[in-house]
Amino acid sequence: MPAKLNLPAKISIRDPRIAMRAIIGVLLAANLAAAIAAFRPFGGSAEDLRREQQALEARLAQSQKRLAASKLLVQKVQKARSEEDAFLNKYFTDAGSNGAMILTELNQAAKDAGIKMGQATFSTEAIEGSDTLQELTTQVGFEGTYANFCKFVNLLDKSPRFMIIENMQAAAPQQQNGQALNVTLKIDTFVRGSV
Repeated sequence: MPAKLNLPAKISIRDPRIAMRAIIGVLLAANLAAAIAAFRPFGGSAEDLRREQQALEARLAQSQKRLAASKLLVQKVQKARSEEDAFLNKYFTDAGSNGAMILTELNQAAKDAGIKMGQATFSTEAIEGSDTLQELTTQVGFEGTYANFCKFVNLLDKSPRFMIIENMQAAAPQQQNGQALNVTLKIDTFVRGSV
């Protein structure tokens, strides 16, 4: 037969035994809280804090490397832009004056090479992917000897303008015994702006 517990019908706080038990319970709870804080601090242990600091320092080093790489990339982009501007200014002309400049340069090179320049025709075409550049194609005929044409092509190659000989057609008229050639050149140049 189980023993019957006799609980007092009324618990009084003024009872010294209950007050002591309450005080001991509060002290026990405070000791447990202090032990938890001592063995497992809320901010982490010293070792945890060291590991976290090392991880943060590693992230900082990686971020600084990425920043340095980004700065280097920005410098390269700025250099490329300035070199692009210098290239465009040196080798490309404005649309308004390009036809006359090409004719003047071709005429001067033909005179220097000893060949005769014929009629020239121009056509323009937009360059895909560019809003500011266009391709100017010049088709012009020349008459002269083979040696003179070699000199002419060499002069065009050394020209300060960016000219591309796209096509060259040569024919020897029969009445001149093959001494003179008739050559038609198709030359591409590039211009800034709209023609």
